[in-house]
Amino acid sequence: MVRRVEAPPERKPLEGCHSSVVFSDDRQWTEHLVAFVRGGLENGEQVKYVVDATAPERVMRALTDAGIDAVDAVTRGQLSVTAAPQPHRADAGFDQDAMIGSWHDAAEGARASGYQGLRAIGEMSWGARDSIGADRLLEYELRLHHELFPQLPLQVRCFYDRRLMSDAYVSVLASAHLTHLGEPHSVPALRVAPLTDRPGLLLSGSAGYDTRDAVAAAAAVVSGVAAPQVELDLSALRHLDAASLAVLADAAAVRPGGTPLKVRKAPSPLRRLLQLFPELDSAVEVVDR
Repeated sequence: MVRRVEAPPERKPLEGCHSSVVFSDDRQWTEHLVAFVRGGLENGEQVKYVVDATAPERVMRALTDAGIDAVDAVTRGQLSVTAAPQPHRADAGFDQDAMIGSWHDAAEGARASGYQGLRAIGEMSWGARDSIGADRLLEYELRLHHELFPQLPLQVRCFYDRRLMSDAYVSVLASAHLTHLGEPHSVPALRVAPLTDRPGLLLSGSAGYDTRDAVAAAAAVVSGVAAPQVELDLSALRHLDAASLAVLADAAAVRPGGTPLKVRKAPSPLRRLLQLFPELDSAVEVVDR
């Protein structure tokens, strides 16, 4: 069951809570793994590593070789290295709501067990396989910013191994994070990213036929976030075709409770649409400043 919660009046800074980590060799993987896990153990946080392509024994060996007593941490319950849970597995299909619910349970469980919070690493290579629901992974990454991090003592690193994923796929997903670590990635044709200080999304680049999946992900987040005010910043958008415009307008019209969507720097096609269909005035509020 998904927990749709409104953002608090004052959101905690989200930079660093949900980071992409892009790498292309074992040395880089080890460096990011060791630094993040060591920091969590020393800070009194619970640490979870969710593997996909990596054997759990290899993770434990890398930590041990770096001087971390991983076996003791596992025995005490502070560290776990496990395969992806069922909603996350390619053979079961990807259930966003179940995954978000499991993150809530894990973070709240860590705090209830006396830890300062939860740190987690997730290998994202499963998303590049032909699994049910993987095409909505961008939507899931964006939902996390609104439904997890403002409320929970949680830090997540999403590991993207370039040896297992295409550059185009990595660029779209890595760009959806506020913080990026590791190797640089290319900028996708349409970047969809969360806003840093308020609920909402920044769209930059060009929205057209080739980016329809990214537009659909943005629309799904806009229509589902339960915060009373959500903003769509289009100030960096160079092009918005009619089909993408219609998808975003439909999302605004079905916002929870009828709360309007704020659109910053609305392009001229959207303004014309609002003139042609006055009924959208209650769903869209244009903000130019």
